[in-house]
Amino acid sequence: MNLIRDLRRKNRLSQAQLAKLCGVTQTAVSQWENGHTAPDTATLALLADYFQISMEQLLGRNAGERERHLIPVLGYVRAGLPAQAVQDILDYEELTPEMARSGEHFALKIQGNSMLPRFCPGDIVIVRKQPDADSGDIAVVLINGDDATVKKIIKSGAGLHLVPLNPDYETILYTRRQVEELPVTVLGKVVELRGKF
Repeated sequence: MNLIRDLRRKNRLSQAQLAKLCGVTQTAVSQWENGHTAPDTATLALLADYFQISMEQLLGRNAGERERHLIPVLGYVRAGLPAQAVQDILDYEELTPEMARSGEHFALKIQGNSMLPRFCPGDIVIVRKQPDADSGDIAVVLINGDDATVKKIIKSGAGLHLVPLNPDYETILYTRRQVEELPVTVLGKVVELRGKF
């Protein structure tokens, strides 16, 4: 991690100043620079943002190495788009090159029991950003600009049905008028589930 040392010196920061910026001890910064340890993913994101370089560059990956595609894991989404502030990012997940080429993605940590037994609390879903989804798809849907929900969507003449997989929860129907006025917005389609133990 000599790159961290080089970037710190180039930006005229002391180890103590960089430690304060990252919310860690000066010893931690020293260990990064000596190659004894590495920053966690959230700190890497903070450093990459501060120094205006990619996480791949910060990790010192050469052009000949396999390119990594990291996406943020969010605890929630709001305002039509995933929150991008570093403090809202729980972790990072890696995509295959094929998946990365298929569009822009984010990851969301499942909360609640409405999608049991297939989706458990703490599981991570990989979501491809798109403004609509087909009837029968599992999607991330934003209601009234508040936190989004993961549900199976069914479209009908009556409107949009948000269907939980857990039979203990009821399907919610939003009429076409409600979809327009609330609004009810599809943020993306769930394309992969990553179970966590």
